[in-house]
Amino acid sequence: MRKLLVCLMVSCSLSSSAFAMLLRTYYPAIEPNQTGYINVSGGHSLYWEECGNPEGRPVLFLHGGPGIGVQPIHRSFFNPQKYRIILFDQRGAGKSLPFSELTNNTTWDLVEDIETLRKSLGIENWVVFGGSWGSTLGLTYAIQHPESVKGLILRGIFLCRPKEIQWYYQEGANRLYPDLWERYLAPIPESERGDLVTAFYKRLTSSDENERKAAAQAWSGWEGGTSRLMFDPSLFAAFTDDQAADSIARIECHYFVHNTFFDSDNWILERVNTIRHIPCVIVQGRYDVPCPMVSAWELHTAWPEAHFEIIPDAGHSAAEIGILDALIRATDRFASL
Repeated sequence: MRKLLVCLMVSCSLSSSAFAMLLRTYYPAIEPNQTGYINVSGGHSLYWEECGNPEGRPVLFLHGGPGIGVQPIHRSFFNPQKYRIILFDQRGAGKSLPFSELTNNTTWDLVEDIETLRKSLGIENWVVFGGSWGSTLGLTYAIQHPESVKGLILRGIFLCRPKEIQWYYQEGANRLYPDLWERYLAPIPESERGDLVTAFYKRLTSSDENERKAAAQAWSGWEGGTSRLMFDPSLFAAFTDDQAADSIARIECHYFVHNTFFDSDNWILERVNTIRHIPCVIVQGRYDVPCPMVSAWELHTAWPEAHFEIIPDAGHSAAEIGILDALIRATDRFASL
């Protein structure tokens, strides 16, 4: 039987303030126990950090984008008494070097980077936690290395198929946000708007610094402006920071213009049977615009054993209260795997 749990957050006799008190939220802020860099193939050096209990259940946090990088708040999805928490910046992102680099930066490179990191830390297997692009990478890694994955916690499912890229970057989501879409289109001439991903890629890889910056701001601002159910000025500002925008826009566009380096449009769904034995929680905001719920539904249909939780009043961001509550409950449950 499919395990489908739909959270009905408003059909409760509790007052909104009392109900909010029942929702799980971040664990207190913590500092890393150790940090470092690991050299991987193709001239890349990846920043990593370990937090929490060195003897706890290992868990790997996979950030989104690709290109966004990890933030201190990402440590707080996990009980630091029970988890050995590993975070790292993927190629070209965050503190990893060289910054915003596209050479030797593919899905398959990242998958092998995860294995390299796991082995270097002496970890036999770990829980893998990822949202958005992190869900794509987590699923791909599990398919390639199922023996290394003890469990999966996935949010905002992104299967990285051409139709998903088309919806968000070409035609579809623009109907919901015509105001933000106008800003997104601004750097691209009318004559090139028939293939916006290619048009952006041309500018994001340009030697013209001003052209690259304008394209990065437009691309990343579109994502920052549409990632929550309600527009969040602070999130928009974080995504349009000059440095963050550059790596987010360049690396995302690089992956999308190359079809995520998959050799078929449904690469993940075609192989999901190989990981259906792995415990999995899927958390999805019903009104997720960057990663519409249909992809999560299709994954759930192909993987009925996974616990699927729909948050009825949320968009894409892991910080939205219903999504955050579901993720913390999942990490608490998986701590004893």
